[in-house]
Amino acid sequence: MNKENENQINQPVSEDWHSRQEPTAKEKNLTANPGDRIDEQPQSVEEKAKQVAVDSPDITGDHITVPTYFVVDEPDGEKKALHHVKDAEEISDVIRQARVDENGNRTWW
Repeated sequence: MNKENENQINQPVSEDWHSRQEPTAKEKNLTANPGDRIDEQPQSVEEKAKQVAVDSPDITGDHITVPTYFVVDEPDGEKKALHHVKDAEEISDVIRQARVDENGNRTWW
């Protein structure tokens, strides 16, 4: 019988959901893109600035790199890291402000 166990072939198969020790990505509510996730541990602006959300070719074949956080300067001189998904509206506001001249008129290049 011992010889029989040595010759047994074990193929990978799906485990029953109740016998798994780790939850699935769906059960963890993970996104398709790991760069979209926000770390639960507090991080400095410098640490956030190094994170990359996307680093791959797009449909045209051009290589695209998107930071997870966009670092912007606050009016008080502080730097703030804005998450590319969670803070998308605030990022848009910052971009709009950058396109306004000193008289408040939009500038287009």
